[in-house]
Amino acid sequence: MKRKIEMEYVYHYDSPLGVVTCASDGEALTGLWLDGQKYYASGLGDDYEDIGSDESKLPVFAQTKKWLDIYFAGRKPDFTPPLLMKGTEFRKAVWEILLTVPYGQTKTYGEIAEILSEKNGGANVSARAVGNAVGHNPISVIVPCHRIVGTNGSLTGYAGGIEKKISLLELEKADMSDLFVPKQR
Repeated sequence: MKRKIEMEYVYHYDSPLGVVTCASDGEALTGLWLDGQKYYASGLGDDYEDIGSDESKLPVFAQTKKWLDIYFAGRKPDFTPPLLMKGTEFRKAVWEILLTVPYGQTKTYGEIAEILSEKNGGANVSARAVGNAVGHNPISVIVPCHRIVGTNGSLTGYAGGIEKKISLLELEKADMSDLFVPKQR
């Protein structure tokens, strides 16, 4: 059953990569965006209460702040705040797979397409469709879209920007020896 969101709340967290804006329905995290990222605040309605940087007003924001504090200190959090991912069934299926990509490791768009194909009884899923879903992930960092790379090792397609993707992977001490930034056309 779909939960009706009565009111949304916004919280701001100061990270080493700049301000992170978080959204919640009061119970679960519904959005987390790096300022300036593509699709910033997508899915956030027009009617919300901005609580600034006071995470104590909502338990989910206190949990999110704790998660982000641990993460940006260079450690793997051992919990995930409650999440409510809003999107199509296909996008939500992709985002669920993102949650299984281990800290400090990467997976390719093609590998995710293969996983989805297997789950769908062998029905072909394109890596491009996966890339579109990954790019529209509304809960960045916690749902780790930065861990997804091109089949050839290309660091491509991060809505927060390639520099931030690299920073997040370096923070996690990911092996980046086979990864590269594609040349601009």
